[in-house]
Amino acid sequence: MVIKIIPKTSAWDHAVSLDKHIVKSVPIGPNAQGYMQFDTERTLIGEEVFLLKYRSDFTKVDSLAQAVIKALQDDMFPKIHVVVPMPASKKRAQQPVYEVAKKVAQILGVFYTEDVLVKIKSTGVMKDLESYGERVDALKGCFEARARLNAGPWNILVIDDLYDTGASLEAACTELRKYTNIKSISIVALTRRH
Repeated sequence: MVIKIIPKTSAWDHAVSLDKHIVKSVPIGPNAQGYMQFDTERTLIGEEVFLLKYRSDFTKVDSLAQAVIKALQDDMFPKIHVVVPMPASKKRAQQPVYEVAKKVAQILGVFYTEDVLVKIKSTGVMKDLESYGERVDALKGCFEARARLNAGPWNILVIDDLYDTGASLEAACTELRKYTNIKSISIVALTRRH
């Protein structure tokens, strides 16, 4: 695991990604349906996220949660009071990031909620948009912070699966900043694109 600090912005106070998602990916030719296939080498964390998210292997939740806990032991993070998953862009019966966030909250012995930060507008899949500007435009009015916590101030941990340009996290955390009961916002992205 090669933890990398994500630079602070006005939207969040502390942020890291646990490791790169992909080490290398080489095209190996089209499949029978004509779609290009790849020989992909992922980091250990990247492989676990891939198996959890795209193969519904929920046995990976515990080890991913433990990796988050390990990252939180860095002195830059404040004591976490509430764990919030980054709202999903795709509907699933069981949301992978939500399960990791629940487990992290359980290990920390803190409150978990999906109701403080919600997605109120569909954006489609962010990875299909090339530029940061396109992503920012698509995310306008997408998230809403809801007053579901009693008087704080609270240190919030947002957990996401993949950090790329940061546009989604910035839009989401900018909304959370409007919520006066929140003292600080920390982020752990399980993987990063670069």
